[in-house]
Amino acid sequence: MTVAVVVAAGQGTRMRPLTERRPKPLLPAGGRSLLERVLDACADHVDRYVVVVGYEGEQVREQVGDEYADSPIEYVTQDEQLGTAHAVEQAREYVDERFFVLNGDVVIDPELVADLARTEGSAMAVKPVADPRNYGVVALDGRRVTDVVEKPADPPTDLANLGIYAFEPSAFDHVEATEMSERGEYEITESIQRYIDAGGDVTAVEYEGTWLDVGRPWELLEANEYLLDGLERDVRGTVEPRATLEGAVVVEEGARVRNGAYIEGPVVIQSGADVGPNAYVRGASVIGPDVRVGNAVEVKNSILMADTACGHLSYVGDSVLGRDVNFGAGTTVANLRHDDECVRVRVKGEAVDTGRRKFGVVVGDGTKTGIDTSLNAGVKLGAGTRTTPNETVTRDRMEE
Repeated sequence: MTVAVVVAAGQGTRMRPLTERRPKPLLPAGGRSLLERVLDACADHVDRYVVVVGYEGEQVREQVGDEYADSPIEYVTQDEQLGTAHAVEQAREYVDERFFVLNGDVVIDPELVADLARTEGSAMAVKPVADPRNYGVVALDGRRVTDVVEKPADPPTDLANLGIYAFEPSAFDHVEATEMSERGEYEITESIQRYIDAGGDVTAVEYEGTWLDVGRPWELLEANEYLLDGLERDVRGTVEPRATLEGAVVVEEGARVRNGAYIEGPVVIQSGADVGPNAYVRGASVIGPDVRVGNAVEVKNSILMADTACGHLSYVGDSVLGRDVNFGAGTTVANLRHDDECVRVRVKGEAVDTGRRKFGVVVGDGTKTGIDTSLNAGVKLGAGTRTTPNETVTRDRMEE
């Protein structure tokens, strides 16, 4: 068997405000954290995990624990986030066999890990993309990798590096020898090039399945939509007799759906959540643990994280709400521009096109809105934000 080295150390600044109080790999998609889904993808092919933590690492230890799928987990700390090669180097003393390297914030099909497991020696996952200029591009001789070029103006192939690898233990020597790049990081692609230049063979494993690099809030919604596609109905919680469930709806044990509620799948209502009466939940939505969705509230294509409350007369569309958020009565989210252009969201000070015609708001943990607050499309509210009654919010309320 093989060990999986999973990198879960970064701050995830592009995902703020959702990462102001948690590491990005613990963000939920489809009702479970991104990190747990990566561990799942590896479960059939590893007998041990090494998880590299850093920012808010104790939260990872507490949530995931000391074993996963009956395989032990060892944690190592990357005190400074200095790149993937630096993160992998922290795991060296725990690894003396062939090992996978994966980031803890991607969504992949388990078949990709199976393909890597079937390939002997060192290997890297690649995928054909329409415009490879925005990726690390892999040059090949047959299936043998000869070069990895970062964002080339004239790409040698259309094969993007997915950042998912299998290595022999000897690769650590080249990881350790890697020098800091102009970006101020130790890049794993340089480590691979050193390995190749020293005569090592790296096989390209071409992958046609899903690969979602979840780096920004709307990409979390995209991952949620993908993971809920194909959801199967499973009702174990309490559903009162005059509630309506249509399509693929999961009501976990301990959840409650009250009379007059209309739930149109794919929707997951997690343990402890309380929906209704007379609420409408639709689209690819997850109502998280102990969330309250009350009277005359509509939730569409959104993620509501644990302990959040939308009690009365509110609309939440195409949005991500963090933990312990409280929407005052009548809080309304706008999720559509009147000029029909895609919604733009500010990321690290720059307005970025989400590529989505409909996108609502991103709300950090512990935020509370006053009654009848209106939130414009693309607005971000930092953790602990407060709005006043009847306020209209058209700009972000957070520090970049």
